[in-house]
Amino acid sequence: MTLAVPAPARPQSAAPPAAGLRATARITARAEDGGGTTRLPVLDGDGPLALRRLRSHDHRARVCVVGAMSAPLGGDRLGIEVRAEEGAALHITAAAATVALPGRGARHATYDVRLTVADGARLDWLPEPLISAAGSDLRMTTTVELAPTARLVLREEQVLGRTGEPTGALRSRLTVRRAGRTLLDQETAYGPGAPGWDTAAVLDGHRATGQLLVVDPELDDKPVDVRLLGAAADGVGQGVLAPLTGPAALVTAVAPDALRLRRILDEAARSHLQLGL
Repeated sequence: MTLAVPAPARPQSAAPPAAGLRATARITARAEDGGGTTRLPVLDGDGPLALRRLRSHDHRARVCVVGAMSAPLGGDRLGIEVRAEEGAALHITAAAATVALPGRGARHATYDVRLTVADGARLDWLPEPLISAAGSDLRMTTTVELAPTARLVLREEQVLGRTGEPTGALRSRLTVRRAGRTLLDQETAYGPGAPGWDTAAVLDGHRATGQLLVVDPELDDKPVDVRLLGAAADGVGQGVLAPLTGPAALVTAVAPDALRLRRILDEAARSHLQLGL
């Protein structure tokens, strides 16, 4: 009698970690010859970063970034590349807040924004807030290259945790160069692994933080004055408007929530910077 001897079981290897999603959206704005309007020869959404052209009532091209799926998750590598060519005017918004969420593994997510603005061009980069959900880990970089006569309006808002939950880990770096020279280079870190972020010296219990940066050659002749914004005693948050060598002006603010943060930034834009956002 012949006995069938089973083959030895193969050792089971651990499943490879999820690689995460890779996606980069690209936008190019180009001024029409002699027409005073701006067209979009490149409008290429990718993965969760869908791009929608909006109706414009002036010479500016308008684009809205629409989140097509939940992202960024842990392990995702997302990016947006924007180029405003010479003389172009481009206004970019978002349909909703971006929510950083935990992924299946322990890997962090990255979100890289690269903005390039040529001579005589203007870029308004006005996304909705970034929300750092509990358990998430996001590294975000925003890199801006400006020509000497370029104009920029850039808003960043970060909300640390959704309602009733702690924040995730959020590390963010903003680098702005004008004519090849550094105008602003700052890095912030909040949440697990970032010592002291919630102390009185940093956020002092606030859960929303943001800034509004304006770069305009006209500020060479008319620099802004330093001003304090908001009223901490009333619970609406507080901020400061300050000139930068550039020529530029920077509004930095903290508040209990995203709504009150936006009010501070909008008030500074209207009353002190004469911007209609």
